[in-house]
Amino acid sequence: MRITQFKALAFDCYGTLIDWETGILNGLEPLTSQLNGRMTRDQILEIHAYYESKQQRLTPNLKYSDLLAVVFRRIAEEWRIPISPVDWANYGNSIKNWPAFPDSPSALQYLEKHYRLYILSNVDVRSFSYSNEKLGVQFDGVYTAEDIGSYKPSDRNFEYLFANLSRHGIDKTEILHVAESLFHDHLPANRHELANCRIFRRRNQKGQGASAGSGVKDIPVFDVSVGSMSELVELHRFQSEK
Repeated sequence: MRITQFKALAFDCYGTLIDWETGILNGLEPLTSQLNGRMTRDQILEIHAYYESKQQRLTPNLKYSDLLAVVFRRIAEEWRIPISPVDWANYGNSIKNWPAFPDSPSALQYLEKHYRLYILSNVDVRSFSYSNEKLGVQFDGVYTAEDIGSYKPSDRNFEYLFANLSRHGIDKTEILHVAESLFHDHLPANRHELANCRIFRRRNQKGQGASAGSGVKDIPVFDVSVGSMSELVELHRFQSEK
């Protein structure tokens, strides 16, 4: 597939553009510091993914920063660690500290010269505004779980994307969905016959980390797979020159 054939790139943000696993681990440090090394990095992230995806199904209208606070409480309960309301509120607001992957800003600045850029993310509007400052581009549309009232992998989120891009004169066949998570993004992309590009940030790591969700039994099909945003830029340059 030639990625140069598309008019728009629809990005997942967290795990793709923003290094949410580093952000999550830093935010959970008040809990993990009391574990005395009993759990690996991936085990911690997968517990977080379990409670996050479960809460997203149970309370699809709950703002993401508030949902993170619930996840923090559930993990503290499982690990039998006492916490205060200040602790879980601090974690809910920690998204503003989550770093961008080093290659994200420059890659986006290159890609915005060639595509319309959109965000389809399981986050709230205010939290994304902090991340957007780190990414350094003006997106053509930002569609969050708070806007839509549900969380990916719900079909509603993708239908919302298609409806809004159609208003911009962009057909579904002209969209390339760019994401890391199999559970949240690539399986629903396959269901909707949406062209997809995996940014395989975890290709040198085991498991699915914070993107594990409810687990993935069927491996989705990828139209394109690269290891980073910088590799996506290099692919575009290569195909543009041919």
